[in-house]
Amino acid sequence: MSQTLKTLKDGDITRKALSILHNELVFVKTINKQYDSRFAVSGAKNGGQLLIREPNQFTVRSGATMDTQDVTESTQTLTVATQLGVDINFSSVELTLSLDDFADRILQPAMSRLAAEVDSTVIAGCYPYVYNHTHTTFGTAPVLTDVLKARTKLARGLTPRGDRVIMCDSNAANSIITAGYNIFNPSSEISRQYDQGLVGQVYGFKFYESEMTPTHTNGSRTDTTPVVDTSGSGLTSGSSTIAMTAFASSTTYNAGDVFTIAGVYAVNPETKDVYDHLQQFAVTTAIAATSTVMSCTVTPTPVTSGAKMNCKVVTAASNSAMVNLTAGGSGAASTSYINSLAYHKDAFTFVTADLEMPQGVDFAARKVMDGISLRVVRNYDIVNDKFPCRIDVLFGYKCVRPEWACRISS
Repeated sequence: MSQTLKTLKDGDITRKALSILHNELVFVKTINKQYDSRFAVSGAKNGGQLLIREPNQFTVRSGATMDTQDVTESTQTLTVATQLGVDINFSSVELTLSLDDFADRILQPAMSRLAAEVDSTVIAGCYPYVYNHTHTTFGTAPVLTDVLKARTKLARGLTPRGDRVIMCDSNAANSIITAGYNIFNPSSEISRQYDQGLVGQVYGFKFYESEMTPTHTNGSRTDTTPVVDTSGSGLTSGSSTIAMTAFASSTTYNAGDVFTIAGVYAVNPETKDVYDHLQQFAVTTAIAATSTVMSCTVTPTPVTSGAKMNCKVVTAASNSAMVNLTAGGSGAASTSYINSLAYHKDAFTFVTADLEMPQGVDFAARKVMDGISLRVVRNYDIVNDKFPCRIDVLFGYKCVRPEWACRISS
């Protein structure tokens, strides 16, 4: 009996396209995803700005005497303004295909390309804000030691134990599998490595292999000269700008460059006890030195006292504390390194919103799945008997809890 084919409906195409997009995503699928329904309500637009409330922090009193403190809430702004899409022109004949055939021939390659672009955009916009950074040897693939170092960074940032992920490229995955093939448990994880080439679950992390793993290129700065006045205006508590001196003119920092400052140590986020490692800072905006001075905007904003204290100047015998960019930072000047990412899903947030549904077209449909809103709009070209179709997603993203993430250089 011959198969009877029916014309595909708007809902069929939209649901299938969204399902494929969701499955093809790697990074976005592993992070916090939210859907803001306010964008779909006429008259309730908020200009694409979402406020994310940060956790409140408090100091602890010692003794019986009451010492009240004001509750000062702080927020971060996330902008939903990135629109990506794929535009397709297909014929009326192709619309008579079965849904599976249509998906395989048209939707699968289109959604794979869109998913790659969404993942790449979000990763590139988020990873430079991750200031935790570790490596064994720059330029070599990470091993299990690096995984444990990243685990320590997350633990010291009080990262929740569940929902931890490591995203790495195939070379890093090969290295980690080779280093630990004989120690993993349970046996099902070992089978996955041999049968499927998958790392599986390691030291509390679920591994995802992706060639979208970011490559960071450092600026032309070096370890030889930069210094910071740690007892003056060079490092000011509450200011996200750190002024450095002794740079050669035109020396550059790139967004995502990481450095430490001698004598400036990280602290426990709750108890404020000083850790045994220097606080790492990441540059958030690319900058070039003016004369011998460079004022970098960094994350985290250094706070040296109070409830939001995140670092402590332990030794300030000299106003000129050396900046370290290799042992405690992101590596050699003008050099590129692949940065695998270890993170909790809530370290990053991805938010989608509904695009407007146009009138007077052949069809327009919009669906939401797992926090992702996707719109499909199709019209008819009578001259060429074609159906031009656009598939769009509107989203925003942000690294909201960078202390819950760590970069692993290779």
